[in-house]
Amino acid sequence: MDGVSSALLLTLIAGSATGIGGALVLFRKKISSNFLAGALGLSAGVMIFISLAELYPEAQEMIGHTGMAHGKAFVLIAFFVGMGIITLIDFTIPEYENPHEASGLSLDARTAAVGMLEQTGSEKALHRLGVMSALAIAVHNFPEGIATFIGALNDPEMGAGITAAIAIHNIPEGIAVAIPIYYATKSKAKALFYATVSGLTEVIGALLCLAVTSIFGIRLTGGGPAFPLVLAAVAGIMIYISLDELLPTAEKYGKHHIAIAGVVGGMAVMGISMLLM
Repeated sequence: MDGVSSALLLTLIAGSATGIGGALVLFRKKISSNFLAGALGLSAGVMIFISLAELYPEAQEMIGHTGMAHGKAFVLIAFFVGMGIITLIDFTIPEYENPHEASGLSLDARTAAVGMLEQTGSEKALHRLGVMSALAIAVHNFPEGIATFIGALNDPEMGAGITAAIAIHNIPEGIAVAIPIYYATKSKAKALFYATVSGLTEVIGALLCLAVTSIFGIRLTGGGPAFPLVLAAVAGIMIYISLDELLPTAEKYGKHHIAIAGVVGGMAVMGISMLLM
């Protein structure tokens, strides 16, 4: 399997984790909130450490070899452009449809979906909420798919770490889609389908990145100034995801110190793995 195929496979694995979230909430009685908080913190730690200790420094080093004037300044700009892209996506999605607010950890819990059904009595409105949540997640997953794909192409071992982090991040998003769809349709199969499909746009994001870079002649594994700029933008995307999505969601589900312990643990795991490479 060549590098591109391996990177696409890892992107597929990361994206399909929304289906895991849907399956967990649909087929298990209860999900441990502290476990999920720790896992999300771990994911944030992995992504922050990879971005600041690996991707961004590597982008700065690579741009230096290109001889590009003010290259390091452009790498810094690209880092914040990456953040700006996903910030713009967040601002274009209405708050009540934002996938970062997962609906609950159990079908028996008093979730937002239950509240809406009691207030409105409208299964159609609830179904719309689930569908719009799925679409919102799909939009968010475009840049996440690019981040996973580029990271895996740059370094397969690092790509595996990014895949695991994004996959953990996608689990509560699958929950956010599955619960309203289930209450609207009473079908676990439909809820699981919507939850899974919502994450698969990560692969579309990766394929779009591959197509655009091929059209403009950008080498995805280095060479020229374009690749380090893309690498820096990916680092910015992952930092934003960690600070805006993962940590707030982790603290929502569990205790503060559990979420932070997960962050420290994720950083430690990636730091040790980099020493052993």
